[in-house]
Amino acid sequence: MATYSDCLKGEGTFMFNVVSKKTPRLDAEAKVKGLEKFASDIALPGMLYAVVLRSPYPHAEILRIDTSEAEAMGAVCLTPDDVPDVLYNERGVSIPAKTYRDRRVLPRKARHYGEAIAAVAAESEELAWKALKALKVEYKVLPPVLDPIKAIEPESAQLYERVFFGEEEIAIKNNIACEREITVGDADKAIASSDFVVEEEYELPRVYHFQLETKSAVCNPEPDGSLTIWCTTQSIHNVRILIGSIFGIPLSKVNVKKIPVGGSFGSSIQMNSIIPICAALALKAHRPVKLVSSREEDMYDHCKYPSRIRLRVGVNKDMSIQGVEAEVLVDIGAHQIQAYPLLGSMAGWLVSLYKWKNIKYRSRAIYTNKVPACAMQGYGNPQMNFAVESHVDLICEKCGFDPIEFRLKNHVGIGDEFWGQGPTVRSIIKSCGLEESLKTGSELINWKERGHPINKTGRYRRGIGLARGFHTSSAGAPGPAEVIDYSGATVKVNEDGSVDVLTAVMDLGGGTWDAIAKIVAEVLGLPLEKVSLSPVDTRTTVYDVCTHASRGVFAGGGAAYKAAQEVKRKILEVSSVFLQEHPENLELVFDPKRNDAVIRPKGVPFKSMTLGEVARNAMVTGLGSIAATVSFRQKTCPPSFVTNFVEVEVDTFTGIVKLLRAVCIADCGTPINPDGVKGQLIGSLARYGGYALCEETEYSEQGRLKCEGFITDNKIFTTEEMPFLNNIVVHFTNTYEPTGPLGAKGIGEAAGNSVASAIANAVYNAIGIRFTRLPITPEKVLEALRGKEA
Repeated sequence: MATYSDCLKGEGTFMFNVVSKKTPRLDAEAKVKGLEKFASDIALPGMLYAVVLRSPYPHAEILRIDTSEAEAMGAVCLTPDDVPDVLYNERGVSIPAKTYRDRRVLPRKARHYGEAIAAVAAESEELAWKALKALKVEYKVLPPVLDPIKAIEPESAQLYERVFFGEEEIAIKNNIACEREITVGDADKAIASSDFVVEEEYELPRVYHFQLETKSAVCNPEPDGSLTIWCTTQSIHNVRILIGSIFGIPLSKVNVKKIPVGGSFGSSIQMNSIIPICAALALKAHRPVKLVSSREEDMYDHCKYPSRIRLRVGVNKDMSIQGVEAEVLVDIGAHQIQAYPLLGSMAGWLVSLYKWKNIKYRSRAIYTNKVPACAMQGYGNPQMNFAVESHVDLICEKCGFDPIEFRLKNHVGIGDEFWGQGPTVRSIIKSCGLEESLKTGSELINWKERGHPINKTGRYRRGIGLARGFHTSSAGAPGPAEVIDYSGATVKVNEDGSVDVLTAVMDLGGGTWDAIAKIVAEVLGLPLEKVSLSPVDTRTTVYDVCTHASRGVFAGGGAAYKAAQEVKRKILEVSSVFLQEHPENLELVFDPKRNDAVIRPKGVPFKSMTLGEVARNAMVTGLGSIAATVSFRQKTCPPSFVTNFVEVEVDTFTGIVKLLRAVCIADCGTPINPDGVKGQLIGSLARYGGYALCEETEYSEQGRLKCEGFITDNKIFTTEEMPFLNNIVVHFTNTYEPTGPLGAKGIGEAAGNSVASAIANAVYNAIGIRFTRLPITPEKVLEALRGKEA
């Protein structure tokens, strides 16, 4: 099999012309000039402006809302009485039978501070805010439940009495939203008979996504009774399906436009809570309505899943793992945005890291009166990775094992089974660059010279740490699973030989649209400038589940690849009429002299036609347009592997941990956009540097964020905390994924899953203190140092 490097050199089965080459971003000029239109930029004639009334209590019943004064001002008001009493789940990527539903457009009981309970729309934002202040609400304040451990006690207030699981109404007891248990072999027996048993508990914080764009929606009721929507989303089709279901509108009458998204980090996998509010206002007013969330509102809308993970692992003297017991508790906040598949996915991330042999996994998701938690860059993977990779270093420390040798001996690799999104999404690994990444990274970071913490003294102490991780490329599986995963694409040859690509796949800023254009250009032998992604919507595209699970290139690009292959077949078929050759004797190649795709008999380069000539002749002779539409499901979910080596410096006087150097090594198969992959790795270093060292959205006893939703009081990593670029090394392993488009796998979430683990391990190497709870703030470092001295 040809490798990625072979193909770049022309030594494999083919040589890339566009793929893996550095090219300008298709959207670069529009973004640099501020011409890109996001949802908040959409303006329509006669548009009303909406604002939302949010609960000032973390737990309260809404007894009455008086809208009379607001309506007297000319405002359109929306209360629970004005919306369908429909329970839904905003995250539409699981099959209905495995989906919990506990959300309403506007509830009669607020379950977290800042939850939307009413809305108004008016001719201007100023009038809308004035009308909002005129609403009079009568509440019955209830005791809040903020600690997930206390939440399960019988005497605690209950957030829900009953919810739906699939079509079955079920009772909620002790605020336990859902549970999952998975057993493989006999972990208790295996651990008990092991030479070493190592046990520890890890805790991961609640953090805000901090994407650039807050949530926005514009909804326009059309003259034909349909509804057009522009919104912040990672899935235009799932928004369409949910809006149709909630309001009882045929999907043919709901049209969601595909527009750019200003970052998301998973916060828009679900249909954002303001979208159905905006739709309801537009339907009531019979006018277009615009609703834009402030940063404070957005911070009270979603967060990362905070988790507590206890691990007990049995290991023998030959470094072989005998078994693992894992207990997971997740605080999901006020609503279940698919916590059930999260618990399954966290089991998958555990199972697929190492060959445990015997596994005992128990997990619970707990309701609390806090901001609802949802997917954020890894869907439980960074949480599980921090626990496991910290635990692996702890095992090596206690048992005297070499951390790299231990990982090489026990990792899950080629030929092993991988769980892509829980126990029902499994496939066999066919490409793996982990071994290369560990060996190369250890050389680049000078691993053998890292020293032991006991020998490090002085105010400033340096340490080197490593962690390895992965993420799935889609949720594809050989058979039906709990997760919906398929994509679609249309590829159409225009009459001049240029090509339009129509796809519902969203680009969250990482260059997915560029990658899809490059894949199509590569298959059809075209220069990139002759391939365009068409402006589309849910009426002009076939279904794509969502840009999540690092599936954009592998699954979305895979659908475009299949469509391009079908178009290529049709091109050769049509060309055979004009060249008077059998299609099997023809080839479609890129001609650098003409800078165009040409069709020619194999081995006869002087007898050829450009794709434009073929397309024009097909039009003139009535052979028709050359196009193909496919709906495609990947049947595998290959993991992309990333290994992070970092060097930190700990100031023992101030407790500040400084990130000095990093080596990021990625196995993503063929990197379609090399610069994009590099940017993803460096960006994830920043993102998860903050997760490791400073980020946490803490709560007061009153159930409010201590930062009050202000970003100035919620510290995140910036360029000030990052290493200089010349101290960051990015390396691609030499792999090729046989099931991916042109050998590609995903990279998005894999880039960051092991960063925090590597930083924590480096801190231990510097000062000999292992932190099991993130973030590792200066206060915690100083407290731990004082404890160590005592």
